[in-house]
Amino acid sequence: MARSLSVAALQALYSEESGEAFIMLLTLSHPTWPEVIRVSSDSVDTTSRGLKFTAFPFDIKLPNDDDRQPPAATLEIDNVSRDIVMGVRAIPPTSKPIQVKIEIVLASSPDTVEIAYTDFLLRDVQYDAYKVTGTLRWDDVLAEPFPGDQVTPATQPGVFY
Repeated sequence: MARSLSVAALQALYSEESGEAFIMLLTLSHPTWPEVIRVSSDSVDTTSRGLKFTAFPFDIKLPNDDDRQPPAATLEIDNVSRDIVMGVRAIPPTSKPIQVKIEIVLASSPDTVEIAYTDFLLRDVQYDAYKVTGTLRWDDVLAEPFPGDQVTPATQPGVFY
């Protein structure tokens, strides 16, 4: 899949040394939450496209390259503030998972999103006094029933004549 990066990002990537910093912006949302949680991997708060991303320590471990299972990344967020744990506790067990969007921007131009990964779902969330951990996955389309419809006299009467 081809990506189009800005000239500044390409120069930072291809240069031997660069003073440019890449910042990861994380957006967590759920229909039951009153507001969206936005965090930044930078040590100071970041404003991107008019949205404030709070400086918050987190780590994303990318999935292994294993063709026997669907890829899944692991998200670890420090439990410095109890906002995330309170949000996780407020979600009913039968509800949809937390939606996660990951965006990468340059520190010099935070309004330009260089790379965006959308539609992640945070599943298997666990937390303790120090960390909130979960698995980032896309919707599991391989688990969807196929065919989607059942062929019965009520749904497909023409087949049974």
